[in-house]
Amino acid sequence: MSFWPNWKENAYFSFFLTLLIVALGLFIGLKAWNAYAEHEGIGRMPRTRDVITIDGEGKVSGKPTLANVDVGVYSEGKDVPSVQNDNTNKVNAILKAVKALGIADADIQTSNYSINPRFDYNNGKQTLVGYTVSQSVRIKVRDLTKVGDVLARAGESGANQVNGVTFSIDDPSAMKADARKKALDDARAKANTLADALGVHIVRVVTFAESSSAPQPPMPVYAKMDAYATGGVSSPEIQAGSLDVTSNVSVTYEIQ
Repeated sequence: MSFWPNWKENAYFSFFLTLLIVALGLFIGLKAWNAYAEHEGIGRMPRTRDVITIDGEGKVSGKPTLANVDVGVYSEGKDVPSVQNDNTNKVNAILKAVKALGIADADIQTSNYSINPRFDYNNGKQTLVGYTVSQSVRIKVRDLTKVGDVLARAGESGANQVNGVTFSIDDPSAMKADARKKALDDARAKANTLADALGVHIVRVVTFAESSSAPQPPMPVYAKMDAYATGGVSSPEIQAGSLDVTSNVSVTYEIQ
């Protein structure tokens, strides 16, 4: 009696045994090929993809939606209480005047408050002659047509310093997206031109990097408040201009 079946009598056993032998042969052959390939590759640099890297730039301009007005009061006097009272009264008058123009409390912020001694120097001798109080208020003006009125009312109410008027955009995300698209389109156009000149084809994007700039405000507007110190002055005309958002991209393309 034999435990090994007759191949002619057991066709299924014959089929699976043959399949097993073929699979084992393929496995051994694949392992041998891998070993050969690894041996042949020793000491050789791996083949890298052929690529080109192109820079692109996109710029979008938009109108400002917000103005930041920084006004202040500088006061001098013999003693701290009297100087503080003078300064506080003028600043409170400024706040009342700008709020009457529709400026919300949340858009007004004290940006500086300082008290300093004032000295007189004579023949190398330092003499205390009084004190100074300086207070600045930063005002967000969302209606840009009111920027000049804010400056005029502040001057009429006692402000004697303007530390600047700057413009910005509340939400520049849409401008950034537009600038990025323009930069990518610029990079792709340059890549197509270079690929045509080289006689190659662009396959796909391999890597991408971006650097973008926030809206760049124009130079701050500075002014002396002397012209607004008396009542009844006309509001200065303030030009908001435009702001630019720039996106710079670096794109690497695979070519063949």
